[in-house]
Amino acid sequence: MSNQHQIDQITERVEQLLLRYEELQRANSLLHDQVSLLTHERDSLRSRLSAARARVDALIERLPESIVHPVKTPAGTES
Repeated sequence: MSNQHQIDQITERVEQLLLRYEELQRANSLLHDQVSLLTHERDSLRSRLSAARARVDALIERLPESIVHPVKTPAGTES
């Protein structure tokens, strides 16, 4: 194998690796954007869940005690 042929093969391989590197850089950038978007969405959903829990807790506090904690009668029925 001649030196020029080896150099040509190495050059071709390096060019292929550079193209692959650029593709991976683009894919990494897209994935980074997707992670950022999903992180924002997760944080928003957590905030909404927290607000909903607070509203449910407030509604439970407004319920009469007999509904929240029914009292058992000796006959085993609730009053």
